[in-house]
Amino acid sequence: MHTVEHLIAGAWTAGSDRSTVIDPHDGTPVTSAPAATAHEVAAAVAAARAAQPDWAATAPDARAEALRAAATAVEHATGVLARTMSAEMGKPQAEAAASIAAGVGTLRQYAELGPLSGGRTLGGDPGALDLMVPEPRGVVAAITPWNDPVAVACGLLGAALVTGNAVVYKPSERAPATGWLLTKLLAPHLPPGVLSMLAGAAPTGAALAESAVDVVAHVGSTAAGRWIAAAAARTGAKALLENGGSDPLIVDEDVDPAWAAAQAALGAFANAGQICVAVERIYVHAALAEDFLLALVKEAAAFEIGPLVDLRHRAAVHGQVVDALDRGATLLAGGVAPDGPGAWYPPTVLADCTDEMRVVETETFGPIAPVVTVGSFDEALRRAARTPYGLAATVLTGSMSNAHWAWQQLEAGTVKINAVFGGAPGGAAHPRRGSGQGFGYGPELLDEMTATKVVHLEAPPGGW
Repeated sequence: MHTVEHLIAGAWTAGSDRSTVIDPHDGTPVTSAPAATAHEVAAAVAAARAAQPDWAATAPDARAEALRAAATAVEHATGVLARTMSAEMGKPQAEAAASIAAGVGTLRQYAELGPLSGGRTLGGDPGALDLMVPEPRGVVAAITPWNDPVAVACGLLGAALVTGNAVVYKPSERAPATGWLLTKLLAPHLPPGVLSMLAGAAPTGAALAESAVDVVAHVGSTAAGRWIAAAAARTGAKALLENGGSDPLIVDEDVDPAWAAAQAALGAFANAGQICVAVERIYVHAALAEDFLLALVKEAAAFEIGPLVDLRHRAAVHGQVVDALDRGATLLAGGVAPDGPGAWYPPTVLADCTDEMRVVETETFGPIAPVVTVGSFDEALRRAARTPYGLAATVLTGSMSNAHWAWQQLEAGTVKINAVFGGAPGGAAHPRRGSGQGFGYGPELLDEMTATKVVHLEAPPGGW
């Protein structure tokens, strides 16, 4: 069993108030982790504040080289990281390894882009020099989720560190050993205090968000994100948030229903539905609804997934299924938690869903495919827009005009046409409404981690 520690000012400390993480596959204990106190949070922030000026003064190429070395260390430890991630949050080891590879790629991307991320000169008085100069913001609090713990952390930590910030990192209490191991791989390549790590649940995250930091970068639930935004408004910190979503999938009448069902299953069931941009509600044209549902049930029966992260989350997911059935939905597949240990839940298909059901209205974060039948493409767009979220959306259509109309009308940070997980590398989007604010990934994340200073420089009378 992993015994997690805090990293504060370059020193590992055991901490106190320990809790146990249970393997969602079989219910066995896998991790013992402490919960950082307010005093430990303050100490980590103070250490970061003290270490940051020297790190900011380090040559950009040297910061980038540290990140490259850290990326190689993470790559070499893929096996142990993947096993730990799987044991803590349920992702199959092959999928965990793939997500770790994505995190390694992100660290290397920021190592290349960091030294190239500069300011610009402005056209002013010919006798003067005007500059826009990016500077590190200072201390970044990075609060990361359990569903993709390495890739998300590598993005936030890599962008913050390469631009000269110090970081206090809090991994999710549901995957603390994964975050602890990642920190053990990154920290040796950085000066003491530049990267600290604190374990703990919501009280630790709240204390960190309310502390004297300059940025709070959070990936997680909408409720937590809203609380962090309010805390940042009180302290003056910048809030960088990627939060929940209830992403729609629109199935037009002119597509192959079997292909559409395969796309829907991938979007709804991958990682047991525990993906920020998972398909959470499906609007299918009545003309092919029957064939689509038959094909989706077959896909659900064949789709292999890991368990949900824990029994508490499984109860919440199942509660939304029960609510939908009570309100008139029809269960076509799954919907019953199996007996035995672990937090397993089957791919589930619900037909006859309505907008008022919780499984359609709010984020489920589980392997549930709620299907709403609509009479037209425009109706699907209207109903897809009835949401407090705005993270992503997918449209399956054979009509170029419908495709262009859809991406213009859907108020989401990312709109995908004919591929639920398609997209070129390097893209970055602004989530809308309850799904967050700011660029949480891509090259633009470097800009989020810096503040721009305008400098006007001219000689005094008589010259220098």
